[in-house]
Amino acid sequence: MIKFAIISPHAPILLPDTGTPEDQKKVKKTLDALINLGDQFKKLEIDEVIISSPHEDWGFNVPLFFIARNFKGKIITYLTDFNSPKDHFIAGQKMARDLDKDKSYALIASGDLSHVLREDGPYGYHPEGPKFDEDLIKMLKEKNLSEILNLDEKYPEAADCGLRSFAFALGLLDEAGIEIKPKIISHEGPFGVGYLVAKIF
Repeated sequence: MIKFAIISPHAPILLPDTGTPEDQKKVKKTLDALINLGDQFKKLEIDEVIISSPHEDWGFNVPLFFIARNFKGKIITYLTDFNSPKDHFIAGQKMARDLDKDKSYALIASGDLSHVLREDGPYGYHPEGPKFDEDLIKMLKEKNLSEILNLDEKYPEAADCGLRSFAFALGLLDEAGIEIKPKIISHEGPFGVGYLVAKIF
């Protein structure tokens, strides 16, 4: 049974030993949201955590630092690739079929949104960046899975890294028969990269 499912950013700058105090102030909404979700996680009896990410190392470690820092159970990692979001949705469905019905799971979809939100950001600005972030959040709220899975084709220059991770998680929930209950907790991009924290179940 899946008890908890979230979307989390994974920028190393979110970690206290990486980001400066000034950096931390700029991402306060994100940090507050992650700490809140971490508190919620601790109150649940979870046997295993499933976390998907497009990056190894920080892609897994940053979200786990806030959500499951002292977790003693099994952590299952799923590294996304360059296949389509639809392929990742199907991969999530396949994993759901292998879950133990007698165990409780938490699901973390790790990834950042567009990397081209600001001229002064590390990747510059592209008009598709803000549109991608806005549309993804809108489609999540509307539970419009088909549109979410097509966002890479709609905004090919948005330079996101999280869509496939999110698609994997959504596929897993779909196959498990769970209707998502999206709650957008925070969204900001002070460094030109979109950080979304959302609870999807």
